[in-house]
Amino acid sequence: MTAQSRTLIMLVDDNRTNLMVGKTALSEDYSVLTAPSALKMLDILRWSRPELILLDVDMPEMNGFEAITILKAAPETKDIPVIFLTALDAHDNELQGLQLGAVDYITKPFAPALLRKRVALHLLLENQKRALQNYNDNLQVMVEAKTKTILKLQNKILAAMVEMVEGRDGTTGQHIANTQRYLRCLLSAVVGRGLAPAEASAWDVDLLVQSSQLHDVGKIAVSDNVLKKPGKLTPAEFDEMKQHVVFGVGFIERLEDDEGDSRFLHYAKTFAAFHHEKWNGTGYPHGLAGENIPLLGRMMAVADVYDALTSERPYKKPFAPDHALRIIVEGKGVHFDPMLVDLFEQASRSFIQT
Repeated sequence: MTAQSRTLIMLVDDNRTNLMVGKTALSEDYSVLTAPSALKMLDILRWSRPELILLDVDMPEMNGFEAITILKAAPETKDIPVIFLTALDAHDNELQGLQLGAVDYITKPFAPALLRKRVALHLLLENQKRALQNYNDNLQVMVEAKTKTILKLQNKILAAMVEMVEGRDGTTGQHIANTQRYLRCLLSAVVGRGLAPAEASAWDVDLLVQSSQLHDVGKIAVSDNVLKKPGKLTPAEFDEMKQHVVFGVGFIERLEDDEGDSRFLHYAKTFAAFHHEKWNGTGYPHGLAGENIPLLGRMMAVADVYDALTSERPYKKPFAPDHALRIIVEGKGVHFDPMLVDLFEQASRSFIQT
């Protein structure tokens, strides 16, 4: 074993004989630093990091209990295991030392063979502890990587399914991307301005934006004749179209699992259920009004209508952003939450550019 690879141990004792006996006993297997006082030990620790410290309890100027308190309070030295050396027999002293963070006691005068055995045992325990910590760290990294891979795959499946639904009425996945950007702007504005703090403080914005993809999933149950009709819908056709909200909520509820964390599906169901409600109570399917409409539903309504206005549909050409903005503003207090319209106006560039 080379000098560079030998485990470094520090022996601290104000008795020179003890230092000599201890160093002689350990030097065959380890590199040994000696210090005649706790103060000298602290000075050495500024440039050296031993794997183990053998620390005398009864020393002048600073005793072992005071010294270990300093060691355990410093981030650089708190993890170095400390074995106390003592001639004291009182159990209270041993208990005090263990409570302060010592891993063991060795009584003096010590037998060289016993000293070597106790040192070897604690070094083995420390090596095993480090190996276990490294394993746990690596396992955590592997689990996180695997989780990200699974989530990425799930997101791709979800995006493909939603795009398939959206494509049935002549739109594409761009509608989903657009509404997600607009929704994120509104969510960020509400959080940033400290609005609705009781609700917004519990939001996971990324999860909210992801779950909004399912707001129109119920369109899968609406006939092509209605979805793709280039002209105005008849009252009967409009009634069928309105059912996509009910279908969407039912679809999401079938996915819910009461035993797991279903925030994603809870958010998705809120977006699906309430994004066609209107501030004045003339929306559907429940005819809710004002703040009786969940905030997330009111936000989705703004994002959804703005994208519908600025996008091409089977029944219309896209409106210019300024024109669409005027329509949203005209709907303040009628179709849309006045607070959200104000936020929309202020963040309109972000809606367009993000």
